[in-house]
Amino acid sequence: MRQPRPRPAGDGRPAADRPVAVTAEAAAPPDAATRAAVLVEALPYIREFRGRIVVVKYGGNAIAGADPARALASFAADVVLLHAVGIRPVVVHGGGPQIGELMGRLGLVPEFRDGLRVTDAETLDVARMVLVGKVNRDIVTAVNAHGHLAVGLSGEDAGLLTASPRDPALGFVGDVGSVNPELLRRLLAEDLIPVVATIGSDGQGQAYNINADTAAGAVAEAVAAAKLVYLTDVEGIRAERDDPASLIHRTTPDGLDALVRSGAVAGGMIPKVASCSRAVRNGVPAAHVLDGRTDHALLLELFTDKGVGTMVALP
Repeated sequence: MRQPRPRPAGDGRPAADRPVAVTAEAAAPPDAATRAAVLVEALPYIREFRGRIVVVKYGGNAIAGADPARALASFAADVVLLHAVGIRPVVVHGGGPQIGELMGRLGLVPEFRDGLRVTDAETLDVARMVLVGKVNRDIVTAVNAHGHLAVGLSGEDAGLLTASPRDPALGFVGDVGSVNPELLRRLLAEDLIPVVATIGSDGQGQAYNINADTAAGAVAEAVAAAKLVYLTDVEGIRAERDDPASLIHRTTPDGLDALVRSGAVAGGMIPKVASCSRAVRNGVPAAHVLDGRTDHALLLELFTDKGVGTMVALP
């Protein structure tokens, strides 16, 4: 298995599991020399990942940030830039806040267990409307503002995501039974960017709402991705749940397991952490968790030595 490209010594990204304080400093606009230095820094990463697949999970929380239109435009520009330099992005998205918003307007009360939405038939209809009909369209439109590149998909299309019920208590919440990567490979071969809404179905055509974090990890494994990236509404994985200064810049699957056992990871972060661990253990060289509300966070994480979030890789 190819290992992730090591960050240069002294680059500011600490050893595994070491929390580092996060500070915000005002910066003047970069001059020409600084811009050139940024490009030079990015070059080895571009060379390494050119032709490789990067699966990006764009979370509903990132879409629903303080300025969702700006966050989505920044994300779309990042995805198009990856495509332009020869990297092959696949976008998998959630839409939890948007589902919750529509449920509220309809007088429905959401219920969660271990970060997963309890989904009865009515909630499933809402989830399909929001994920396939709204969020997916918004992302495709934002990417296609830069050219005719993105193709919107549901996991129900061509058997992309087959699902089975996770737990009767959760209703129509599904686990990924299998991923059919052929559809994604065909689109990538045509130089297109797949954008996947995570509604899957079983052999009888029953639809299931699949947690987007879990689905993204399964897709990354199926397409042999070089990287799996989660964009959400926090800056990464923290050693202390409520302390932004405890951001962990690099860790391992075993380190993530320890964080879950300690209670430092809870709620909606649990599926992300579990999917990162599983994907890395099953052959994806690196997984990342970062704040999708930060302008160009995807580029900063993939193309700079320091990065801006948490990277998970084998020791």
